[in-house]
Amino acid sequence: MATYEEAFATFTKELDALGIHYHEDMYHAIVKHLGPSIHDNDASKVACSDPSELETVKNSFLIGKLGMEDSPRLDEVIQEVCHALGESNRNKHRATFYYLLTAILGKESIFIEVEE
Repeated sequence: MATYEEAFATFTKELDALGIHYHEDMYHAIVKHLGPSIHDNDASKVACSDPSELETVKNSFLIGKLGMEDSPRLDEVIQEVCHALGESNRNKHRATFYYLLTAILGKESIFIEVEE
């Protein structure tokens, strides 16, 4: 099993490869929120081709954690992130996926203190 630091390095490499600049403290907070699941090969990834997986992302993370109201916008932003991480990319790390969802929806304050 990879250490937290090794897992974090793997996840941030994904963002770096995509040319996405990220807020390190927020990324750490999201990775910590995911807990031990970051070490499980299956649980640490999001399968955009699996509708039940995307429903779980919407219900557990967007509605449950971020406090969003269910709406078509949530499905749109999930698809936006699926596309941004690459349609053929089978290794969409959940930490990166959640980071992008949080940033797109402007919900950073759930994980870090945001200056107004």
